[in-house]
Amino acid sequence: MQELNYREMGLLDEEYEKIKEIMGREPNYLELSIWAVMWSEHCGYKNSRPLLKTFPTEGPRVIQGPGENAGIVDIGDGQALVFKIESHNHPSAIEPYQGAATGVGGIVRDIFTMGARPIASLNSLRFGNIEDARVRELFAGVVAGIGDYGNCLGIPTVGGEVYFNPSYQGNPLVNAMCVGLVNSDEIALAVASDVGSPLMLVGAKTGRDGIHGATFASEELSEKSQQKRPSVQVGDPFMEKLLIEACLQLIKEDLVAGMQDLGAAGLTSSISESASKKGRGVEIDVLKVPRREKGMTPYEIMISESQERMLIVPRAGKEKRIKEIFDTWGLDAVVIGQVTDDGMFRVFEGKKMVGEVPNAELTAGCPVYVRAGQEPSYYQECKRFDIDALPEIKIGEALQKLLGSPNIASKRWVYSQYDYQVMTNTSIIPGNGDAAVLRIKGTDKGVAMTTDCNSRFVYLDPYQGGMLAVCESARNLACVGARPLALTNCLNFGNPEKTHIYWQMQESIKGMAAAAKNLNTPVVSGNVSLYNETAAGAIYPTPVVGMVGLLPDIKHRVDMSFKDEGDIVVLLGRLRDELGGSEYLAVCHGVESGAVPVVDLDEEKKLIELSLELIGKDMLKSCHDISEGGLAVALAESAIKGNIGFKVNIEGQKGRADKTLFSEAPGRVAVSLERDKLPELTAMANNKEIEVHVIGQVEGSNICINKGNQHINMAVCDAAKIWGEAIECHMK
Repeated sequence: MQELNYREMGLLDEEYEKIKEIMGREPNYLELSIWAVMWSEHCGYKNSRPLLKTFPTEGPRVIQGPGENAGIVDIGDGQALVFKIESHNHPSAIEPYQGAATGVGGIVRDIFTMGARPIASLNSLRFGNIEDARVRELFAGVVAGIGDYGNCLGIPTVGGEVYFNPSYQGNPLVNAMCVGLVNSDEIALAVASDVGSPLMLVGAKTGRDGIHGATFASEELSEKSQQKRPSVQVGDPFMEKLLIEACLQLIKEDLVAGMQDLGAAGLTSSISESASKKGRGVEIDVLKVPRREKGMTPYEIMISESQERMLIVPRAGKEKRIKEIFDTWGLDAVVIGQVTDDGMFRVFEGKKMVGEVPNAELTAGCPVYVRAGQEPSYYQECKRFDIDALPEIKIGEALQKLLGSPNIASKRWVYSQYDYQVMTNTSIIPGNGDAAVLRIKGTDKGVAMTTDCNSRFVYLDPYQGGMLAVCESARNLACVGARPLALTNCLNFGNPEKTHIYWQMQESIKGMAAAAKNLNTPVVSGNVSLYNETAAGAIYPTPVVGMVGLLPDIKHRVDMSFKDEGDIVVLLGRLRDELGGSEYLAVCHGVESGAVPVVDLDEEKKLIELSLELIGKDMLKSCHDISEGGLAVALAESAIKGNIGFKVNIEGQKGRADKTLFSEAPGRVAVSLERDKLPELTAMANNKEIEVHVIGQVEGSNICINKGNQHINMAVCDAAKIWGEAIECHMK
C-alpha cells in the first residue's frame, strides 16, 4: 500500500529510497505527503534549478532577487516595485473559473506578503483552437475568473496577452502577474529565524480544497485529471481584500519579523521554507488550526491549499496586537506553533507527535536532476523550410486575414471584462499602447509593465525565441517611454524527462539569460511550470516574460495611435524580410515552420536607447513595435487606434512584398512625428547606428501601402471592424 501511495504522490522509486535513508525508517502517510509535495517539481524545481542559476539576478536597482515571494526593484524616492508572475495551468484546465481566480489570488498574496500594496495585475493566456467549443468554454471561464477576482479586490488588470494554438488544446496556460508598490523601509521578508518565535496562521479557515495541488501541477494531464477537481482551490476575493488590509497594517506598525503566503503545498511549504532559510526547525499543532470542515486529519490540514491564508512570524510580544488587528477585519489569527533550534519539522495533534522530518532535507535536500537535452529532428527540418516555394498571396487579402486572426485581433472582449481603471492610476489602458502605464501618485513618475512571449518562435528555435521574448518585452516598455528595469518569468514547458523538451528548456533559458544580461534587465523572480502535456503531446515551449519599466516623467508617455494629418511615418531599424515562424505563414499558408529571425542584441539595446531619448524629448507622436503580423499590421493598428489613415510606400527593398510587409523580425519600431523634427531624429538615430526609413505620412481615412507592383487600399473603418470583432464573433 505504501508503494502505491508514494507513486501516486509523484515520487520516483529512487526518491522514496532516499527518503527512507534520510529518515532511517519508512515514513508514515503524513510524512510521505510532506516529502511528496516538497519534492514535487512545483515546489522543489528539481528539473529546472540548475538551469535557473544561469540567469543574471543582480543589478544596481535590484533590492531583492529570486528566493523570496517576489522580486523588488528600486524606483527612487524611497519607493520600490514588487512583482512576480506565476502559473495556474493545470487547475485552470480542470476548473477554468476557479483555477484562474485562485491564480490571481495567489500572485496577489505573493506581492502584499512583501509589504507592498498591489497596484496592477497582468496575465498571459494560451488556449487551443478558438473554433473548438471546449476551448471557448475554457477561455470564457478563465477570463471571467480573472476578471471577477481582480475586480472584487479593486486591483486593475491593465495588460496581458492571449494566443491560440492547437498545441494548447487540452492544456491551456494561465499565467498571472502582479505588481505592487512599497516604501523601501517597509519591505517584509519570509524568514523565521529566532528560536522560540511563535508561528501564526492568519486569514481564512482551512478546508479540504487544493489537497495535493502541488503534485497535481507536477504531472501530465490525462483523462483521470477530471477526477482531481478537489485539487483545485476555491477563492474568496472579499476575504482576500480584508487580508490585504490587515497584513499591510501589520507592516505599518512593524509587528512582523517574517511573513509568507500559503500557496502550493499550503502550511507545509510556507512553514518549511520560512524556517529553512536560517537552518531552523518548527513544531506545529494541527488542533490549533482553524478549520471550516469537520473531521480533518493532520494530513489534510498540512497539505490543504485553501486560499486567503498567510503565515506570520510576529516580533517578540506582538501576538496580542496582531490578533486585535485581525479581529477588527473579521479574520482568524492563531498561534499554531513555534520556531525551534534543532532543524526538525514536527507536526503534533495536541500532545501526540504525528510526523517528524528533517526540515533542511525538504528544501535544500530536494533531488536535482541535470538531464541531457537532445535536439529534436524537427528543428533542422524547420530551419531548412523553403519559404520561397510558397505562392505569394495578394498583400491586401493577407492583411485582412491577419487582422482577423485571433492572435492579432483586438482583445477587447477580454479586457472589457476587467476593471483596468480602478485606483485611477492607469494612464495607458489595454489596447492603446505596447505596454500598460500607471502613474505613481504624489510624484512625476510612471511605471510601465508588460507580458510577452512568441511561443511559435520558441518552438522553432528555443535559443532565438528565448532572446526574442526578453527583447520584445524591453522594446514594448521603451515604446511607451519607460526604461526597462528587470523581469520575472514563467517557464511553461512539457515533460522535462523527455530529451527534446529538456533541450527546449536549456536553449530558451540560455537565450533569455543572454538577452537579460545584454539589456541590463536582471531576473528577480519567477515560476516554472512543467509537465504541460496531454496524450496529444506537449504544449509549445512558452517562457513568458513579465517586465517592468520606469518613466522619470509620465507626461512623456507615448501610445501607438497615429495622431495628425501630415505627420510622417518612419521605420526605425532595418527593412527585413525573414518570414520564418510568422503569423502570416500560419494564417495565410497553414505553415508553422521556417528559420526564426535572428536577434542582434546590440541593435536591440541601441534601438531601446534611441526610443527613450526620442520620447524623452517629446519628438514622437506615436511609437509601436513590430512583432506579430509585421510592419503592415503594426501600421494598420496605429491607424485603427488613431482612427486616421496613412499612405506608405516601401522603396529600396527587393524581393517579395509579403516578406517585407509581414516579417516579424525584431529590432524595429514604427513611429510618427512632425516633419520638421525629422532632421534631429535622423541625427540621433545615426549616432546610435540605427537605420531610418521615411516610408510615408498620416493622411486620409484609408490604409494605403505600396510595395513594388503590389498595393493595399483598405478603409480604416473596415480594418477596424475586422480587427475589433474577430474574437467577439467567436464568443457570441
